[in-house]
Amino acid sequence: MADFLPESQALLPRLIGWRRDLHRHPELGFQEVRTSGIVARALHELGLEVISGVGRTGVVGILEGSRPGPTVMLRFDMDALPITEANQTNYASEVPGVMHACGHDGHTAIGLGVATLLVQRRQELAGRVKFVFQPAEEGLGGALAMIHDGVLESPKPDIAFGLHLWNTLPIGRAIVQPGTLMAASDKFLLRIRGRGGHGALPHETVDAVVIGAQLVNALQTIVSRNVDPTQTAVLTVGRFQAGQAYNVIAEEAELVGGFRSFHPAVRQTIIERVEALTKGLAAAFGATGEVEWFPIAPAVVNDAEAAAHIEAVARDILGAENVSGTAPIMVSEDMAEFLNRVPGCFFFIGSMNEERGLKHPHHNPRFDFDENALALGVAILCEATARLLR
Repeated sequence: MADFLPESQALLPRLIGWRRDLHRHPELGFQEVRTSGIVARALHELGLEVISGVGRTGVVGILEGSRPGPTVMLRFDMDALPITEANQTNYASEVPGVMHACGHDGHTAIGLGVATLLVQRRQELAGRVKFVFQPAEEGLGGALAMIHDGVLESPKPDIAFGLHLWNTLPIGRAIVQPGTLMAASDKFLLRIRGRGGHGALPHETVDAVVIGAQLVNALQTIVSRNVDPTQTAVLTVGRFQAGQAYNVIAEEAELVGGFRSFHPAVRQTIIERVEALTKGLAAAFGATGEVEWFPIAPAVVNDAEAAAHIEAVARDILGAENVSGTAPIMVSEDMAEFLNRVPGCFFFIGSMNEERGLKHPHHNPRFDFDENALALGVAILCEATARLLR
């Protein structure tokens, strides 16, 4: 099988064109109507079997090879973020308050590029490629929505690959890590219900603000005193809302936050302690505490053989010195839902270029990346897929 890098680099103008068009017209999770329409039309024009509306706004394209063989699934996310873009480029977002600040526009362009090149090699492929363009990765459950709609059936993938452009990693490098790569993420909503009243008569009230303040501090003891020090986790209260007037003691308080963990036992410990502290502390002050949970994503765990396969391909394309592993990171990704059900590998492609000022982190209003990374992503995924389907 020929090296895909020259073909990917020749395709770069089209990749950039797709990416910049998507960047100008970002869409939030489960609202990717224009984006999914562009994807579906492009895949249909390539001659793929196309299924739209999977997981509400997801798109699936199936490329059949010339002979029977395994099914390789390639996943690309499409959604943007509720961020106002601060970049002054000719492809800046034209949608107020919405921006591709995490590189998903690039991922979608990479997916279309991979499909474009692999279609040209259809006769060389024994098996099939299942292109999965996923909506709503940013904490909204897009992967599960597609799974519930049967994306992992008919045909069932034998292996799954996905990538993420990574703006803390220089262009030309990749991170491929067997085992745990990214953390599980959970969101919580805590409600304290006390008894409101006049600010001058606190003895007649049960102050939800005081209880909530105590709870914020108490929650920080979970990681420091309940999680095994050889493990790790992080817990954050990101929003605390209570009260409406300076001289009124609030009856209710809401605390919204989340935590990240790598191991199921640690996750369960945190859940149990958040429940116990919220209800116990509230009761100690004469109030009631309620907890609501919103699981975001499990940990991303790469299959060792799949990771070794991606690593070998990446080394061949980028050079062995430019491919490395990493310690697991606390960022989460719902690619984990697919990897919990199908062996596979999720990896990072460097997209930072400090000399060009392309160094702002993900979810930053000035986020942008070196578009040369698009061709590298296409080359690695094409080569990894083709080697499995020879």
